[in-house]
Amino acid sequence: MAGMDNTTVERPTFVTHLECSMTGERYAADVVQGLSREGRPLLVRYDLKLLANSLSKVELLKRPADFWRYREFLPVRQTKNIVTLGEVTTPLQPVSRVQELLGGGPVVVKDEGRLPTGSFKARGLALAVSMAKELGLDKLAIPTNGNAGAAMAAYGRRAGMEVFVFCPEDTPETNLREIAMQGARVWRVNGLIHDCGRIAREGVDPMGWFDVSTLKEPYRIEGKKTMGLELAEQFDWQLPDVIFYPTGGGTGLIGMVKAFDELEAIGWIGPKRPRMVAVQASGCAPIVKAWEEGAEHARVWENAHTMAAGIRVPAALGDFLILKGVRSTNGLATAVDDDAIEEAWAEMADLEGILLCPEGAATYAAYKKELASGRVGAGESVVLFNCATGLKYEMPPVTAALDCHQPVDYTVLGES
Repeated sequence: MAGMDNTTVERPTFVTHLECSMTGERYAADVVQGLSREGRPLLVRYDLKLLANSLSKVELLKRPADFWRYREFLPVRQTKNIVTLGEVTTPLQPVSRVQELLGGGPVVVKDEGRLPTGSFKARGLALAVSMAKELGLDKLAIPTNGNAGAAMAAYGRRAGMEVFVFCPEDTPETNLREIAMQGARVWRVNGLIHDCGRIAREGVDPMGWFDVSTLKEPYRIEGKKTMGLELAEQFDWQLPDVIFYPTGGGTGLIGMVKAFDELEAIGWIGPKRPRMVAVQASGCAPIVKAWEEGAEHARVWENAHTMAAGIRVPAALGDFLILKGVRSTNGLATAVDDDAIEEAWAEMADLEGILLCPEGAATYAAYKKELASGRVGAGESVVLFNCATGLKYEMPPVTAALDCHQPVDYTVLGES
């Protein structure tokens, strides 16, 4: 098991309780919990003073380069319950040709496609499944636009659990086959992600599964939080100026804000925060609309559509937490249309050799838009999140061909 002893030990964990994200009401840790009595997400809280006295940056540097290196910041108590598929620290890829083209400040792509199952969903589901194992659950269900289902299939089956997955009917075929191949039971649903979520929710009693929908349990946030911990360490505890994050359910944005708050509380970083930019598609932009209107909650987006299926979430349970994270960091919410996403996708591949997923391409398109608008300064350091490998998505066809039985006219091969 990468980064951990094979022996079963009680791990030092500093969890004190769970807390309603709306009211602050306390709930017991170490028992199965879903939403709070207010129907809001629960957040894991830690004894940060004790944590600060138990871990140093020097000790952290001695550990393997995986996200379990941050184990004191995570809730799993026994090593036997950690479900791992060889997670790695994902790299920051500088994009100097993009920087030169646009005239902006330093830009890096954090490439989450290097994680197991090829997406950042591995972070949240590794923690959710590990905690499900620790709490004695063995049957899980999830609604997904693709990558979360693939991650839960992999981690759930790795843990020997039954896994049920519900996908919108236009979910990429690669995702569906990946989920099925990894042993989960998967269905297409003639609707969108919130329709799949309703099926998962309504099946809790008749099927006896636990609903692992976004933010309906406390631990996917803790897994996504490792993105913030990792970024802080990669930036030598100084943090970038701006983070562009593809935002559907928003677990990662919420988790990173939580990570930075915890790091400040233990004295590892100062009060400066990256400005969080929630990136959505023009065809499904409830968070952008709420941010522009100054609202605390977002209204359901009707007739949602975009090529970037991962951010096609008409209603986010944690909308108020996303908006709070954006506003508390002096960030913004912005939407880009599918034409801009396609252009950004092709441009990044051509200029830098980085094959983004559509949602990652949306962050690059949004950066171009906001650099031009002036809402992001030319001197600001920027992180673009690529949340999955581009290899999972259908690419433009190749039609050029040569007849090996005929002479080749090499003069035309270099023509566009």
